[in-house]
Formats: sequence, C-alpha cells, structure tokens
Amino acid sequence: MTFLTTLRREWLGQPRADLLSGTVVALALIPEALAFSFIAGVDPAVGLYASFVIAMTIAVVGGRPAMISAATGAMSLLMGGLVRDHGIEFLFAASLLTGLIQVAIGVLRLGRYVRFVSKSVMSGFVNSLGILIFLAQTPQLLHGNWQTFAMVGAGLAVIYLFPRLTKAVPSPLVAILALSAVAIAFHVDVRTVGDMGKLPTTLPVFHLPAVPLTWETLRLIAPVSLTLAFVGLLESLLTANLLDDITDTPSDKDRETRGQGIANIVSPLLGGMAGCAMIGQSMINVTSGGRGRLSTFWAGLFLLILILVLRDWVARIPMAALVAVMIMVSIKTFDWGSVTNIRSTPAQSTIVMLAVTLTVLATHDLSKGVVLGVVLSVIFFARKVGKVLAVREIDTGPSSEEEGAVRRYVVTGQIFFVSADLFAAAFEFHGKPRRVEIDLTGAHLWDLTAVAAVDKVVFRYRRQGAEVEVIGMNQAAATLVERVGRHDKTHLPEGAGHSA
Repeated sequence: MTFLTTLRREWLGQPRADLLSGTVVALALIPEALAFSFIAGVDPAVGLYASFVIAMTIAVVGGRPAMISAATGAMSLLMGGLVRDHGIEFLFAASLLTGLIQVAIGVLRLGRYVRFVSKSVMSGFVNSLGILIFLAQTPQLLHGNWQTFAMVGAGLAVIYLFPRLTKAVPSPLVAILALSAVAIAFHVDVRTVGDMGKLPTTLPVFHLPAVPLTWETLRLIAPVSLTLAFVGLLESLLTANLLDDITDTPSDKDRETRGQGIANIVSPLLGGMAGCAMIGQSMINVTSGGRGRLSTFWAGLFLLILILVLRDWVARIPMAALVAVMIMVSIKTFDWGSVTNIRSTPAQSTIVMLAVTLTVLATHDLSKGVVLGVVLSVIFFARKVGKVLAVREIDTGPSSEEEGAVRRYVVTGQIFFVSADLFAAAFEFHGKPRRVEIDLTGAHLWDLTAVAAVDKVVFRYRRQGAEVEVIGMNQAAATLVERVGRHDKTHLPEGAGHSA
C-alpha cells in the first residue's frame, strides 16, 4: 500500500499541471539539444535522441521527481575532442561507460555525500548558472534585428504579466504559443528553431557501439567517461538539492545517482549521448507548476512527438520566444539574496560564493568551481574549528608552580591537524612537576596528528621525570590512541618520540 501511495503521489498527484509544464520544457529542449549537438560535433539527431531517451528513463528510475535530465552543455563540452579525434562510435562507447560508472557510484551509495556541499557553494553554483544561462542567449540577441528584440520583450511581458490574469496555464507556454502565432501570421523576420539544425525524421534504433573491445579502446574512453560521470553527477545532485529547497520536498540522492547511470546506458544504445540534469529546464518545469515524475516523462515523450510528428510546426517557432523563457529562468535561478545580504554575510561565505561563481564563469566548467568551493569551505571550517580549542590549567594548590607540584589540565575542543600545534603549545613545561594530569573529557582526537600532539606533550613531561596520566578520552579517541599512539605503550622508553 505504501508503494502504491508513493507511486500515485509521484505520478498522478497533479497530472494537469505536470502535463502543461512538461509541454513547456519539451519546446525549450529542442534548441538546447540542437546547440549541444553542435558543441559536441555530432549530428543534431544525437542530441535530440539523447534528450527524450534520458528524460523518459530518468522519470522512472531517478530519485528527484520533476527534475529534467537530457543532453547538456557541460557534458557536450567534454565530448568534442573524442568525437573529433576518434569518431561518433567512440562517443557512444564513452557514454555507455559513463553510465556504468555512475551506476557503480550509486550502488556504493556515494550520492548522499553531496550534503557536504555548503550553502555558499550552492549560492555560487546557482549564480554562475544563472549568468551562464543568460549569456547563452546573447548570440541570439547580438545577431538579431529589431524584431528579435521586440519579440523577446513581448515574451517577457507575457511571462510576467499573464499570471496576474490566471495561473491555470503556465505563462512561458502562453508566450511561446502567442509569439509563434504572431511570427507565422505576419511573417516576422526572426530566426526560428528550424534555423538551428535539421530535425530527425525517424525513431532511433538499438545500436551497440561499433568499437574494438580492446584495452586500447578502454584507455581512450576511460578518462573521458570518468570526467563525464563526475561532472554529470555533480550537476545532477546539486540541481536536485536546489529543487529540494524550491519544492520543499526530499529526494533520494543514491537513487538519482543510479538513475542517471541507467539513463546514460540506455541513451547511447539508442543513438544518443550521455547527459545529466539541466538546471534551466528543471527550473522551467518547477516554476511552471511541475512537481511529479509525469512532468519529466511527458517532456521526453512530447519532445519525441514534436520532432517526429510536428517538426514542420516546431521548426517555425521563433527563437526569440525561447530566449525570453530562458532569460526568465536565468533571473529566477540567480540567488539575489547572496548579493543583497552580502554585508551581513560572513566574509568567508562570501569569498567561497564569489570564488565558485568566478571560476565557473572563467572556465565554463561547473566541476572546477564546485570543487574549489568545497576545498575553500573545508579550509575555512578547519581554521575556524581549529581555533575553538582551550587548554586550562586547574589550580591544584599554592605550590602548583613549584618543583614537585601536581598540575592538572582540562582540554576542550577539537584536536586535529589544524589545532594540534595550538594544543601542544598550551602546556607549561617550566619547572619539574611531580605529576601531570591531562583531562580530555571535553575534547576529541580526530587524526594521527592529534595523537602525535598528545604523545609529544606526554613524552616531554616524562623526560622531566613527571608521571603523566591522560584521562577522559571518549571511545573513538581511545581506539585511535590504542592503534597508533605511543604514550600509552609502557614498553616504549619514556624519551621515545613520535611523528605523523
């Protein structure tokens, strides 16, 4: 019953809204798929086949309802060299291997670790995507005439004003239909979808990559496949996180990882290339009211209907209408709060956000920006936590500073590679205390460097002839010391050192 309830909620929770939003997405997918095919250096049919196959497959096996996956620019940029040097069949093989790698990552349940991506990294991610989505529309504007600008302006007006009349129909769909009707009726001189490339006329057929099954082939495609797998999962899981926040619903990241892999296995077997989640189209879907798997499935199915049955009409859709929709998406994608609240935001968070944004804009590579952001976040966090360490000497009587006194230290905070030196420097080694007690009840040892720091302090006191006792370690710290520590090994000489 739980399975049937979940199935009904995810597929039939709001069929009308899902079908309408999926229709908008399908129309927006066509020029994107054509453009990405051009970037990858393949026939337009490869991008279009990939888009509808991946969308329909991920709707069934993915972990984030309403998210749109298809051929993408981030993936296409990585494919051009392989296609140019070795041909389309090697791209099919690389795409197939990409899917297998992603399925393996999903089986190992590694997708959940996307939660380590901080809010600052997410802000930089969506900001760079918002800017890139807008910049991707500039060729249409720079090479357009006054009619193009007029239609883009009219499209934006419809998108933002139509919801004041009714929200029963997504305003982006209304804008596309209205501008298409005007362009066709009055023969407006603007670029159309048909100008982007020739649409396929037949269904895809099952096709195994025609490459030799040798180690040489694996050597050629493995680096490309690993990069595609990483970039695809990174973009997909971060987009899933974004939709989780927008829709206030959870998603299964490990299932999404496996689903992306399955979709990328099916795609090359039907003449398509590897793909991943598309933040632009996903935003179109959710802002148009899509919430269920039906919206994603219908987007893929309707895309197939458009290119095979309605291709003559689709070819006449003005690009200005789709540019207007994508400009709206770029505006909604950008995290404006990260700019307006920059004065009240911690400086380290702002630095991370800007670093991610600028890196992605400079390289057009989402993975580089996000990896840099995660590294910076870890460094800033480690520095911050490393400073939250206190070593207090407890007064044991008037003779605590004299030779032969008893000293007791209470340590609180986290001891690891960043704070280890601070820990070791906090002890008083002057004089010759008879006994030293180090209380770690409020502290935690995280790594080998932490254990080495404790060893260093203990052995230094022992060399002065003091009896040293370390107490209060939690179970995890005690286990770590038992494995790699030296101060607790009575058979070792007291003057022995330890390095890590």
